[in-house]
Amino acid sequence: MAPLRIAIAGDLHGQWDGLDEEVLSQVKPDALLVVGDLSDGQQAIPKRLSRLALPLACILGNHDTGRDASGRTLQAQLTLLGDLHCGWGLRELQPPGLAVVGARPASAGGGHYLNRAAEAVFGPVGVEESAERITAAALRADPSIPLVVLAHSGPTGLGSEASDPCGRDWKAPACDWGDQDLALAIDCIRRSRPLPLVVFGHMHHRLKRGQGERQSFCRDRSGTAYLNTAFVPRHSEDAQGRALRHFSWVEFQGGVLQEVSHRWFSHAGALLYRQTLYRAEDV
Repeated sequence: MAPLRIAIAGDLHGQWDGLDEEVLSQVKPDALLVVGDLSDGQQAIPKRLSRLALPLACILGNHDTGRDASGRTLQAQLTLLGDLHCGWGLRELQPPGLAVVGARPASAGGGHYLNRAAEAVFGPVGVEESAERITAAALRADPSIPLVVLAHSGPTGLGSEASDPCGRDWKAPACDWGDQDLALAIDCIRRSRPLPLVVFGHMHHRLKRGQGERQSFCRDRSGTAYLNTAFVPRHSEDAQGRALRHFSWVEFQGGVLQEVSHRWFSHAGALLYRQTLYRAEDV
């Protein structure tokens, strides 16, 4: 069985264009996941994503509301994305054979909070109802294919230091700034089926106030892996002046997680740098 190769675009913050799409055309992943914060509510990136031929699932983040409390900006992007957006829902990508379940859309972390824009679009949704929606979507997924939960903010429970995957780094004291509803859903899902991977962003890799870099990967005792893909900015240059495009990268083999890495590609799709976070044979 061929490996399932998944490219993941972390928080975009406006950094997505035709060159990103050219990289994907060269490296040819089987699917693309996008963790939100596409921009500050502009419609250009949702339009581009909606035209991609690559199997794709996306969730919107807190920046995607555009600071428009009416919800109109958020709704316009949801309309453009259509079925590509999987918040509180299931998107089965067939091919390549991947079940993607979306967590709470437009999350800003910090436990459980719906901003005014999200509440205008989705209505009031409490922590338990949100967890139930995520769980119900996961339990509808085909049990024969791997399941990935796609979130903007990760769950609570991954540590309370500033450098932890969901640690608060912009204000002292540091604390766990993950989503409580997502943590509840993960526990419920795993009572019924394996959950090999949870993918998210929101908390950027470079910590505030010169505190260093964030731990972007961990794996718990139940075997669930957690990957923070928010390597911001995604577009950069190396010391030689070569332009770089960042994607996180995940591979499954026979439904089992095999490799997780951060990768930086040239505009032509050449792999210039790789930071390996996990290999199954190393466990």
